[in-house]
This record gives sequence, C-alpha cells and structure tokens, in this order.
Amino acid sequence: MSMSMSMSMSMSRTLVAWCPDWPVTAVGIDAVTPGIALEKERVAACSAAARAAGVQRGQRLRDAQRRCPDLVVRERDLGAEGRLFEGVAAAVAALTPRVEVVRPGACAIPARGPARFYGGEEALRILIQDAVVESGHDGGVGVADGLFTAELAARTTDGGVIVPPGGSAKFLAGYPLTVLERPELADLLVRLGIRTLGEFAALPAGHVAGRFGAAGALAHRLARGLEPRAVAPRTATADLSAQTGFDPPAARADQVVFAAKRLADRLHDGLAGAGLTCVRLAVEVTFTDGRVQERLWRHDGGLSALAVAERVRWQLSAWRPEITSDGDPGGAAESGTEGGVCALALVPDQLVPDEGSQQALWGQTNVTDRIARAADRIQAMLGHQAITRPVLTGARGPGEQVIRVPIGDLPPGQIGDGPWPGRVPAPAPAAVPPTPLPASVTDAGGAVVSVSARCAVSGPPARVAVAGRPAEPVTAWTGPWPASERWWDPEHTRRRARFQVVTGDDRAYLLMVEGGHWYAEAVYD
Repeated sequence: MSMSMSMSMSMSRTLVAWCPDWPVTAVGIDAVTPGIALEKERVAACSAAARAAGVQRGQRLRDAQRRCPDLVVRERDLGAEGRLFEGVAAAVAALTPRVEVVRPGACAIPARGPARFYGGEEALRILIQDAVVESGHDGGVGVADGLFTAELAARTTDGGVIVPPGGSAKFLAGYPLTVLERPELADLLVRLGIRTLGEFAALPAGHVAGRFGAAGALAHRLARGLEPRAVAPRTATADLSAQTGFDPPAARADQVVFAAKRLADRLHDGLAGAGLTCVRLAVEVTFTDGRVQERLWRHDGGLSALAVAERVRWQLSAWRPEITSDGDPGGAAESGTEGGVCALALVPDQLVPDEGSQQALWGQTNVTDRIARAADRIQAMLGHQAITRPVLTGARGPGEQVIRVPIGDLPPGQIGDGPWPGRVPAPAPAAVPPTPLPASVTDAGGAVVSVSARCAVSGPPARVAVAGRPAEPVTAWTGPWPASERWWDPEHTRRRARFQVVTGDDRAYLLMVEGGHWYAEAVYD
C-alpha cells in the first residue's frame, strides 16, 4: 500500500462551513460597510469593504482609521458571536445531526456518511452552502482530509472547494505561514528563509521538534496535511460524563449556566483522575417538552468551566429564546410550550492524554480553585453580579484603570495596556477617590490657570486648594499631559489635561482641568 493511500485512509474526511468576518457580522456591520470589530485597541476583524481600503487584522485603531476615515468601529462582542452563529449551526444540523462548532463563525461535520446519503461530496457541499445562505449569512464550504485543510478549502475565493483524498499537502503547499495562527513561529521561520507551508513541511519532523518544541511539531503536522494529533481514538473505560436535573425546571438561563460551571468542574476532576483531557465536548440540554438538543464544541486547549458555561448560554439563547436571563415567564406562555430546562449533561466526545500543565508555586492554584467554586455557589444564590473583582484595564486616568468584573467572567474586550497617548507616567497614585474632588489652581497673580488648545499654560501654578481646604503654595509641578478622546465623534469628544503638583504641606496631587474646571483625580504618597 502506498504512503499517500495509507495516509488518506487514516485521515477523516471533514466538511467545514465558514462564515467570513464573523466578529464584524455579529456586531451588525455588513460586508459593503467599511467597519471593524475592535479588541484591545486592535482590529480583531474587518469587513470586505474595510479590507479593500487597506485595513488589516491586527492593526492599531488609528492606523486603520488613517487608511479608512469613514471606518465604523464597534467593540468585539464574543457573546453575540456565539449566539448568532447558533442559527447557522442549527441550519446545518437540520441536514446532518453531528455538527461540531469549531468556533463562532466555523462549524464542521464528518463528511463520509452524509456524502454517501446525499449523493457525493460536491452535492453535500452545495447543500450545506445553500443552508448557510438561507440562514441569512454568506459562507464558504470546503471538504478535505482533516479540519485544518477543510477550513482553508472553505475560505477560497470561489466559495469553497473539495480537496481530493491524500491531496492536502499539495493543496497547502502554497499558503503563507500566517495561516497557522502562530505569529512568533512564522516570524522566526521567515527569518530562516522559510515562507510557505510547503517549505516548512519539507523539513524533517525530528529536526522541527528538536528546534521548535511541541508547538512547532504540531504546526509541522498541520503543514503536512495531517491532524494535529496522531489518529489514536481513546475510549473511556468508565462513564466520565457529568449531568444534573432541575426540579422544578429551570426557567432562567442563568440557572442552567451556573449548573454548567459546576458540572464542568466535576467533569474536569474525573478526566484528571483518568489522566485525560477533552478537546471536544457534547452539551445535551433536555427541555420540559421532551426535546433534547445536542451540540459539539471544540477547543484545542480544552474547554474551561467558564468556556463551557458560555457555550451553554449560547445554545439556550438560540434554541429557546423564551428562556431569558431575566426569567420572564411571558415568552414561554406566548410560545405555546412549557418553558424550562429539566436536565443538562456534559459528555466528553474526544479524549486525549493529558500532557500536564505548569502549576503555580506555594499551592496558589489550589487556593484559587477553591475560591472560584465558592464564588460559583454564591452567584447561584444571589445572582451573577453578586461578587465582582477588580481588573486592571488600559486607560489614561487612574480612576479609569480599574473596573469591576463579575467573578468568572472574562475581561472585556477593551482591556489592554495601550498605547494611551496622554497617560500619566509611573508611579501610580496611592489613593483615587470614587469621583474627582473639586479644586482651584491659580497663578502668582491670583488668576485661574488655564490650558489652551495648543497645550499652552496661561501661567505657572502657584496655589492649589482641594475640596474646599485652604489654598497651599505649589513647590513643584509638571505637565500638562493632554488627552483628546473620541475626537472623531463631535458629540462625545472629551479634552482634558493633567498635572502633577506638590504643595507646601508635603502633599502631592494629580490634577485635571476640563472645560475650565479643575479637579483632583488622585493623591500620591
């Protein structure tokens, strides 16, 4: 038996349905509108019109706006991406039941059985593509050996192609290294003179593993048209699923989500005891009307408890809109069904050996896990917003650099560390009041100090009074640090300037002037 034939027999034929620029679609921007989904002040995704104007993924916001002044900017919404894509996954599931959501924007099915049923791979590809279009979204559909090649086949400009069995390596050879989504590895390979997947695949596998480690070896398998892991199905010797019932039935999505987080913890404990990890998970939701809905979810690094809970929320919002987070009973009555969830099950579908992970020193990880489980129980009783934690975020003012996020939530998309022009340099102030304190800053002649649009100071600060206290002489000062925010939106433009001053009573303040009024934003030690 030839090498190519044995390889094609060991590889699974996979169909991938892919919707382009999904993060942009999820925030309401269509392909003909130049727009982007922003994450951490960089372009997470852009529409076709924005791409034609020179906008690229990964660009800074200002660079993107420089290339396209009419750019529509929206913050990325991961929750909306998941909820909206459930409609696409449901349309595909109506044709074949075993649909795996790779991520919001792409789903996959095993192609061999459905292709036989519908009359061949091309007939199946067209049928799935029509289903995606009828769901209201543009998309491409590709078929190939393995998930990675099938997704690239779906991304081709003509709406997707079929890569023949055993032809993955040839199909991938001309692609740039950037499709591996490993920028550090790609940059290093380019510096070594390797620019395409074909050139990378030609390197000896042993040398790649020795030079680039496990991550490089995995990328090398993808470049050769192989699965990330060797095909070695692992059958569990015991039932490792986790399930729970709801009595009375859960009428709110939050109740089911909290239960999903607890079930995920139980599931992970069972897998860890067996030395396994799960990269594909089946979530089964049973409703009081007898309907059972199942969805497969994939995650290369294993799904965390929070990730499982988010996916359960997406499923509920798409399958049964009447089960809302508000617990509104009206939706169920209007739909004519008995609303509610009576059972939830998490079933590991693809098990691989657990390669372990680096733990924190001094038992820190175990303490964190116990705190997280306790917080989950309190949230289940008091609500999702009951417990919050402070999270550092990118911003200019000290009062804006800390926000409170519910325990278990991912940090919001705008969290980042810059760049923030006009940000006051370190060290950070010791005390930041909830709201800035009114202040008065005057020069030697008693006139209020002002700052012009060109950042010219009317006179050196001589005396400062904060919160109605007696004015103190200024012994040292520096600034201004001007900040012009949302300058592209005239209705929400905000211009401020900040100063650091030291007064005669040995106090140090961070002062801010806005609209001719002075405030004390923070106090230094």
